[in-house]
Amino acid sequence: MTDQAVETDGVRLSGDPAGESRFLGRDRELKELRADIERAGLDTLSGRKAPRARVLLIAGRPGSGRTALAAELVARVADRYPDGVLRARLSEPDGSPVPVARLARELLADLDRTVAPGADEDDLTAALREALADRRVLLLLDDAADAEQVDALLPDTPDCLAVAVAQGPLTGIADVRPCTLGGLDTKSAVELLSRYTGSVRITVDPRAAEQLVEVCQAQPAVLTLAGGWLAARPKAAVADLAKHLHAADDQGTPLSRVFHLTYAALSVSAARTLRLLSLAPAGLVDPHTASALAGCSVAGARTALEDFAALGLLHPVTGSPLPQYEVPGCLYPLLRALADKHDRPAELQLARARMLERTVRLLQSCRAITETDSDRAREKLGGMPRALRFPTPRAAAEWLRVRRPALLAAARLAVADGELDTLARRLMSQLVRAMVAHFGTQAAAADLYGVHRLVLDVAERRDLPREKAAALLNLGDLDARTGRTAEALVRYRAALDAGRAADDPYATGRAMESVGGAHLELGDYDRAADWFGRALAQRLARNEREDAARIYGRIAAAHTYAGRYGDAVRGWRAAVAGHRRSGDVAAHARALSELARVQEYAGRPAEALRTCQEAVEWARRAEDTRLQAALHIRLADTLDRLGDPAAAGLHRTAAERMLREEPEDACEIRSATSGD
Repeated sequence: MTDQAVETDGVRLSGDPAGESRFLGRDRELKELRADIERAGLDTLSGRKAPRARVLLIAGRPGSGRTALAAELVARVADRYPDGVLRARLSEPDGSPVPVARLARELLADLDRTVAPGADEDDLTAALREALADRRVLLLLDDAADAEQVDALLPDTPDCLAVAVAQGPLTGIADVRPCTLGGLDTKSAVELLSRYTGSVRITVDPRAAEQLVEVCQAQPAVLTLAGGWLAARPKAAVADLAKHLHAADDQGTPLSRVFHLTYAALSVSAARTLRLLSLAPAGLVDPHTASALAGCSVAGARTALEDFAALGLLHPVTGSPLPQYEVPGCLYPLLRALADKHDRPAELQLARARMLERTVRLLQSCRAITETDSDRAREKLGGMPRALRFPTPRAAAEWLRVRRPALLAAARLAVADGELDTLARRLMSQLVRAMVAHFGTQAAAADLYGVHRLVLDVAERRDLPREKAAALLNLGDLDARTGRTAEALVRYRAALDAGRAADDPYATGRAMESVGGAHLELGDYDRAADWFGRALAQRLARNEREDAARIYGRIAAAHTYAGRYGDAVRGWRAAVAGHRRSGDVAAHARALSELARVQEYAGRPAEALRTCQEAVEWARRAEDTRLQAALHIRLADTLDRLGDPAAAGLHRTAAERMLREEPEDACEIRSATSGD
C-alpha cells in the first residue's frame, strides 16, 4: 500500500531521532507555573469569587521551546481536570491570527457540541462558555496573537484552567504573570545535543559542546538544527560546527545562522523542495503536498520529508496515523524569505497550481472509492495513477479526516490568492462532494458552510452569477436545516436575483421554491403559496411535470396550514394526478395519504376513508412498509370516528404486524401519525 494515497504503517511520532519523547530541563519554570495554579488570585484576596478561568502565560520567541513547555505542563496537571484537555492554535504559519469564530467552532466540535453552521462569533463564543460552564477542562491556547483572542475563549468558571503561549505579554487579561523563557540550562542543552550526536562526541570534548550551546544561546530550536547537522555528519566533531558558526556572518540570529548552514549543505533539488514547503496550507505537509509543490515523485518527496525531519527542519505531527509533518513556526519566515529570493513569482504560482491540482485529484479519488457500484466511477478510479488511489473507503475517509485542516486551509488560500480561481472552484466543488460522501451533509455542515462562503467570494469577485446563485442556495439550505429560517430567506432572495442575472431557469425556479419554503416555515402561508405558485408556473412552462407535481403538493401544504382545506384538496388532487402521469408510485402513494388527511380535516371522513384505502394499495405497490403501517393506523382512527371499532381493530393489528417487522421505524411512524 505504500504507493497509494493513504499508507498503513504510519510515521514516528517524535522528532527525537532515538524515538524518545522525554522532556528536557525547565524544572524551575515548571515549578513556578504549578505554583501559580495554586496562587490566590486578586479576586480571592479581595474576597470575591473568581469569575473566570485562571490564565497561565508562557511567553517566549518562536523556537524557545514555549509550546513544548506548555504541553509538558498540561500533561503533568491534566489529571486535575477530569473533563479533558482542549487544544487550539491561535495563529497561522505566517503569524496572522486565526479568527475567533473558527477557533470556537473547533473547540465546540471537540466537545461534541453542534452549533448552527452560520452562527457568528458572538453566538459561538457564548455557546463555548455555556458548554464549559459545568466542566473542569484544561485549555492549551498555543501561539496566541493577542489578548483579545484568548479573552474570547476563556470559560466563565474558575474550575477551568487556560495555558496560553504567546511571544509577549497579554495586556488586557487580568491577573496574569508571564513565565518568560530564555535558553535551556547548560546540562539540558548538552543532553539535547547528545540525542542527535550520541554521547561519544560530547564526552570526548565537553568544552566544545558547552561552547556550541553558548553560540546557540541554548535555544531548543537552534540546538535541534545543530544536532541534526551533526547527526548527518557522523565524522564531524562538535567543535567543527562551532567553528562554522563562528566563521559565519555575525548578522542575524543564532537560529538563522544554523538554519542557513544546514540549508547550504542541501542538494539543489532538496533546497528547492524545502523552500516550497512554505507554500503548504496551514504549514502541514504530507508526501503528496511535497511531491506536487516540487514536481517530483511521491516516493522522492517522502524520502525528502524524512530527511528534513531528521535534520530538525520539520516536525512529525503527533498522533497522525498518516505521514504528515509540520513546518516549525520559527522556520516559516526563513523559508518564505528564501522562496521569495530564489524562486520567481511565476514559479511559486506554478507550484501552488500543481499542489491544488493534486489536491483536486485526491479528492476525486476519495469520493470515487465510495461509488464502486457505479461502472463509470470504477472506470474513472481505475484510470487514476496508483499513487492517487485509496485502497478502501475507510482509508479514504481517514485521509479526509486527517487532512481536513490542510484541505480547508488550501481552499481559503486558493481563494485569497485571487489568481487561481478556476482551480479554487474545482477544489471547493470536490471538497464538498468528498465530505458529503464520507461524513454526510449534517455532520459536515459547518465545514460545508465555510466552503460555500468561499465559493460565493470567488463568484462575486469574478462576477459569476450562476455560481453565485448556487452558493447562495447552498448556504440558504444549510441555514434552513438549522432553524435559521430568516437568514435562509435572505440567502434565497439573493439567489433569485443572481439566477435571474444569469438567466438560469433552474436556479431561478429552485430559488422561488426555496423562498416559498422559508415563508412556510415562518408561518406566512399566503406568501408561501404565492411563491410556490410562481415556481409552479415556471416548471409547467418548461414541461417539468415531475417537479410540478411536487410543487402542487407544497402549495396544498401551505393551504392546509392556513386552514383553506378546499384549496388544499384541489392542490393534492393535482399532485396525485401529476405523480400518476410521471409513474412515481411512491410519490403517488404519499400524495394520496396527504389528500386523505386534508379530507378528514375538512370534515369529510367517508371520502378520507376511500382515499386512504387507495393510498394503502399504492403504498403496497411502492413496497413502502412504513407508509402502509402509518396509513393503517390512520384508517383505524377514521373507522373509530365512523363507529366501526371492529374494522378499526383489524387495521391496527395489520399496522402492529408491520411495526414488528421494522421495529427501528416504529417511533417515526407513530410520530408521523400523531397529528391525526
